[in-house]
Amino acid sequence: MLKEDYNISITGRQFYDGDSDKIVLDTSGTYTQRAGSRFIAYREYDEEDPKIAHTSILKVEDGKVTMMRSGSATRLILEKGKRHRCLYDTGYGTLTVGVFTSELQSDLKCKGGKLNIKYTLDIDSNLSSKNEVTVEVKPKRMEKPL
Repeated sequence: MLKEDYNISITGRQFYDGDSDKIVLDTSGTYTQRAGSRFIAYREYDEEDPKIAHTSILKVEDGKVTMMRSGSATRLILEKGKRHRCLYDTGYGTLTVGVFTSELQSDLKCKGGKLNIKYTLDIDSNLSSKNEVTVEVKPKRMEKPL
């Protein structure tokens, strides 16, 4: 069970074929540090069945972020200046995609902070989309009892 003591705000932008999409997710989750890595974990709920939730985890290391989702083969490796072949679960099947990270900036500290990532996705070496993700992590304010 997640001890959801942090507010997590994720803004994702995707640019493809002259179009763009923006997704904003404001949720609660955890933020911990172990063995030199920082972990941001939160739940995402299925749009069609809100009873179904998947835990998403961002493992943040120096110059590298790994995105994982429970119950899924998805594992995206975002490492500045490098291209990785990664598995991405679409919900209808798993694809192998190329992920090239052009920017990765982290100012995450002990009590939270911000993560900015710019990357491209390609399928069979053909550009699929350009993507930007911003993740903000802030401790929740604890309510004082009366």
